[in-house]
Amino acid sequence: MKNSPDNGYEAAAAGLKKRILIVEDQFIEAHDLQLILEKANYEVTGIARSVEQALEQIEIEKPDLVFLDIMLKGNRNGIELAYILKEKYIGFIFISANSSKSILDQAKTTQPYGFIVKPFRDQDVLTTLEIAFYRQQYSLESQLVQQLQLQAAILSIINSNLEKEESLLAFAKAAQTFIPFDYLETGFVTSTHYDNLGIVRRNLDQYQIINLQKLSQITELSEKEIDETYLKSKVDKEPIIYCEEMLINNLQEAPIKALIAHNFGIKSYLVFPISIASIQSYHFTFYSRNLNVYSQEHLRILSLLESLFCQFIAKIYSKEDLNLPPKKTYVKNAKPVNTQEGFEGIIGNSSQMNAVFNYIRKVSPSDTSVLVLGESGTGKEKIAQSIHALSPRKDKPLVIINCGAIPENLAESLLFGHEKGAFTGALDRRIGKFELADGGTIFLDEIGEMSLELQVKLLRVLQEREIERVGGTSPMKINVRIIAATNKNLEEEVAAGRFRMDLYYRLHVFPIMVPPLKKRKEDIPDLANHFIAVYSDRMGRKAPILSDFALQQIMNYNWPGNIRELEHVIQRAILLTDGNTIKEIELSLSSKIHPEPVQESFSIKTILENERDYILYILKKCNGKISGAGGAAEILDIHPSTLNSKIKKLEIKKGII
Repeated sequence: MKNSPDNGYEAAAAGLKKRILIVEDQFIEAHDLQLILEKANYEVTGIARSVEQALEQIEIEKPDLVFLDIMLKGNRNGIELAYILKEKYIGFIFISANSSKSILDQAKTTQPYGFIVKPFRDQDVLTTLEIAFYRQQYSLESQLVQQLQLQAAILSIINSNLEKEESLLAFAKAAQTFIPFDYLETGFVTSTHYDNLGIVRRNLDQYQIINLQKLSQITELSEKEIDETYLKSKVDKEPIIYCEEMLINNLQEAPIKALIAHNFGIKSYLVFPISIASIQSYHFTFYSRNLNVYSQEHLRILSLLESLFCQFIAKIYSKEDLNLPPKKTYVKNAKPVNTQEGFEGIIGNSSQMNAVFNYIRKVSPSDTSVLVLGESGTGKEKIAQSIHALSPRKDKPLVIINCGAIPENLAESLLFGHEKGAFTGALDRRIGKFELADGGTIFLDEIGEMSLELQVKLLRVLQEREIERVGGTSPMKINVRIIAATNKNLEEEVAAGRFRMDLYYRLHVFPIMVPPLKKRKEDIPDLANHFIAVYSDRMGRKAPILSDFALQQIMNYNWPGNIRELEHVIQRAILLTDGNTIKEIELSLSSKIHPEPVQESFSIKTILENERDYILYILKKCNGKISGAGGAAEILDIHPSTLNSKIKKLEIKKGII
């Protein structure tokens, strides 16, 4: 393997000429980093020593990415700046000599594109930078995080006991972080009078409700005059953003908005109408005193959360206000219908699962790598199947591999194939799983179980888009989409040296978190009925109904084995039921199989201790071999002399390898 910067870095950088700001208060380290970047043909826009200097340069130079030290000159540190960069959608990589657990935990909350510990090598910088730009180009993480946070905040309001105006104020505070506004107008679209409520932002965290009476006082118009102004106004039926010339034209067509704009100093606004059960239309209009505040990204977030907004409206208005048909009641044991097309086999209509469906729809059309995260038994394979089924690759193969079940000595041959005579027993040429998936999708389940040696080879496939059969003489180009899944915390695996950081960042482009069953209990009745119908049909018997007591049992249980455990429990219950009713669910066996997990104490280690453990682990895997093919130096991607120096420095004795 190469120990010098890959020419690919220079070629990529030359084509894009990415602009990078260095925020580092140590001159020598900043200068060294600048030389590494400029040698690789990146453009360094400048070096800042404090948060204030960095913010000034960011406004002027508009860098594509920032290298960011944590400890800086002045009263503010790099983590504070990271939060600002995140709000501005500017990618950043931390560089720091301080790698204590508290610092790492703080840094992790800012969601950096990488973390490099000083002192660093040229290759560390360039590899991390390449991955960062790769993630920045294809990743939707920032949008996903925004959506999840806003969704959680609105759900909290829906489930609270707040009254109408308190709920609106809480909603305004939650939305402000993601959809900034100085005045928020909400209300039904009626043809008789103006009945909207406004929420004006007074300062950082103070909001005030503006009703018709208050608006009348502010505008010095009578309520009748406001009604007349409203009736003359055009109503937007589609989401739209108004600014500059469009805003001027709309103010003439909608004088009620002109009234608000004049009295609150408005320069742009976003209108988001919602149809309530196809009967009424409800509008959210976000007004700002700044130009060009709103973007398509704001509309995207609002559109993805539209169903949740409908739930919020239903909470704050009475049934008479809504004038809606009576809510459908749950019919026990009716066969659940999943209205989400393209999600065959996935049962669930909870808000948590709707969010997952939204992510699948968003990522399916692209070739972006997807990492499906979640506890064992949550249905991660079903998620992968849906992504493939909704993608342009749906007519090509979906190849599923359980990484935890691959024998280590056969792994490379199984994944990449082998030529005849490549090794003892290779009597014929074998086509590997990646080659079989060419043009389609490969699903790597239990990716956290993959050996480090195989991780290196998988990383090459992701980077080069080519494979080489065992015993082959030349690489072959392949076109596959990678979906990986794990129930492990890969960040902890990286920290422990069991999973490569560069591979983690390659896979972690678009993460989808599948919620555990205990977090989506409203889906349990539908899931139970689905399994009752499936297994009754297989047994050739009439489907029994679930008694109220049995339903309450499964609703109260914590389901450590998730959907897989529920499926097995229902199957057993059907076998034990003689009549037409499942009167009771036997959960004692499941409780014994899935005892409550014991919390392990966490041992804080320094970076040197982690590095020592990692090198020791690799040396043991290589039986102490340092140089040559399959040696520890090759796996660690460093020169053998460098590895020998580290072994001496870290006091790794031959006797413990």
